Amino acid sequence: MKVSLLEGSHRQTCTDCAVRGFAICAALDKTEVWELANLSRHVQYEPGTTVFAQATMATSFFSVLEGVLRLYKLLPDGRRQIIGFVLPGDFLGLAGSPQYEFSADAVGAVSLCQFSRASFSRFAENRPRFLRRINELAGRELIRAQEHMVLLGRRSAEEKVASFLIGWRDRLAEIGHVGEVLPLPMGRLDIADYLGLTIETVSRTFTKLERDGIIRILTGGISLLDAARAEALSAA
Repeated sequence: MKVSLLEGSHRQTCTDCAVRGFAICAALDKTEVWELANLSRHVQYEPGTTVFAQATMATSFFSVLEGVLRLYKLLPDGRRQIIGFVLPGDFLGLAGSPQYEFSADAVGAVSLCQFSRASFSRFAENRPRFLRRINELAGRELIRAQEHMVLLGRRSAEEKVASFLIGWRDRLAEIGHVGEVLPLPMGRLDIADYLGLTIETVSRTFTKLERDGIIRILTGGISLLDAARAEALSAA
């Protein structure tokens, strides 16, 4: 089953879930999946809708079925720093405090499995394989956060944009999304707020990469014409 990045889904069952093999429930057997499914409800959000907001009570966990979400923090002066983008199979809501530490908005239409924090925690208590899976996903998020810190450091705009494109390509490949077109459901402003650049700088950099024959700009995405050069910029 193809994983959709851009459209919300119809209501699925766990047996036909497109992301089951790489989502939080991959560590569960059939009986446990059925038990977890009984604790969940499928929810859908329209583009631009807030799934949860920074500093509100963290009452739910979410597993992403379809679509892309942006994660961000609002700075004291009102500016927005995007800290990540969430894809199908990702798990949301793990928090070290009673409140959400960031906000999550739907970039396009999204479909999620929602779990009560209390019932999910009780389910996980005596399942070591499931807890290891949770720790594995949390470890991946930590690595991405560290990579993002490096990305925001002393790199040129061209290196930052190339790193973003290569990283996004690799993340999509992990969930089986490959092809000539690299979809970019997020807008230029989202990319700018993720890379710590202005939207004007991001637009100029995309244009330069196209002029240099590295990418071709398409509606809703790009075509990566020279992956080797993009990877070299990303590794700089």
